Amino acid sequence: MSTSVMTSAAVFPPQIDRLERSARNAAVVGLLASLIGFFVDSTQFYRSWLFAFLFWVGIAIGCLSVSMIHHLSGGMWGLVIRRILEAGTRTFAVLAVLFLPLLLGIPRIFPWARPDAASDPVLSQKALYLNIPFFVGRAVFYFAVWLALAYFLNRWSLALDAEETPEAGKGLAIARRLRGLSGGGLLLMGLTISFASVDWAMSLDPHWFSTIYGVLFMVGQALSALALVIVLVASIGSAPPLAGVLRREQIHDLGKLMLAFVMLWAYINLSQFLIIWSGNLPEEIPWYLTRLSGGWQWLGFLLVAGHFILPFLMLLSRDLKRSALLLGRVAGLVLAVRLIDLYWLVGPDLAGHGQGAGLHLHWLDVAAPLGVGGLWLWAFARELKGRPLLPLGEPEIRARLEGRA
Repeated sequence: MSTSVMTSAAVFPPQIDRLERSARNAAVVGLLASLIGFFVDSTQFYRSWLFAFLFWVGIAIGCLSVSMIHHLSGGMWGLVIRRILEAGTRTFAVLAVLFLPLLLGIPRIFPWARPDAASDPVLSQKALYLNIPFFVGRAVFYFAVWLALAYFLNRWSLALDAEETPEAGKGLAIARRLRGLSGGGLLLMGLTISFASVDWAMSLDPHWFSTIYGVLFMVGQALSALALVIVLVASIGSAPPLAGVLRREQIHDLGKLMLAFVMLWAYINLSQFLIIWSGNLPEEIPWYLTRLSGGWQWLGFLLVAGHFILPFLMLLSRDLKRSALLLGRVAGLVLAVRLIDLYWLVGPDLAGHGQGAGLHLHWLDVAAPLGVGGLWLWAFARELKGRPLLPLGEPEIRARLEGRA
């Protein structure tokens, strides 16, 4: 591999340094405000911390899922963002630490963990699954799976860069290993995401259940990760080294992929709504009744418009999907609305644990995502600077850097 190619790939745009500094400052402000909030209202602190944690761990999970999808499907669209996705997967250790405060607040957050839960006949029947020791054990298992998948994915992907001819010999074996890991890994991701969403979100209202709930989180997490990556690509795509490999075709592919996930999100949500509403069962419809009253309905209307109608209509434009700047703006909108969507999903249960809890945004619901997000983005930026921004072991990347494609 030529020295010029390695040198050009080792360049980091100044936007990453700015992201690191801004994220560090946001983390300091948000975490200090959250610490004050803990002493003012510890129960609200735990609830807001869970909301923030669910959003940012979802982005890391989405990075891992999209990375493995690309290893199975191939395509230049994934090569140009591979290192960005992998940087996101290397933040699970930070997220595991950020999960620890929630362990202290389990009885403050989840109704099934409270002393009076034994008097509830529904919770009594679910006690074999919904109990604190088993809850903690499952969380340890989820993080173990995600950390292991991220470790081997990053290790083998980096090893591929060391091969002069990755399309043959040892390089081919590593590529096959990555595909095998991704195939089995996506099955594990489906299981762990489903159970984690049930444990950390759906069990906030243990009287309600939905068999499609885990899929909502899978699609939303992949969409969040993809939106963040597109925002970053739009920011640094015109600077080296991405400028040497990024073409309008890859921007177009990322736009089409985001459109597909936006449509899938709408389909899954509409399917759940129609099934529950048509069934009209008293144990299911209160979940929607709460979210369609008390001010929550306005967030629902905002989601219909901002999470589907606007992105869908804008992403139908071929010209927009081929413009990194315009696509980045749409991705920024989608990422912001993803946070609102998560708040709509878990906010009513965190606020009142039941029907009739009106919309009330606590200041900790802003401080906690700022603090957790600032810390996650700071770790993400540092990981991004830890390796070349491009997978130099891929022949297509080398050919573009050398001017042969």
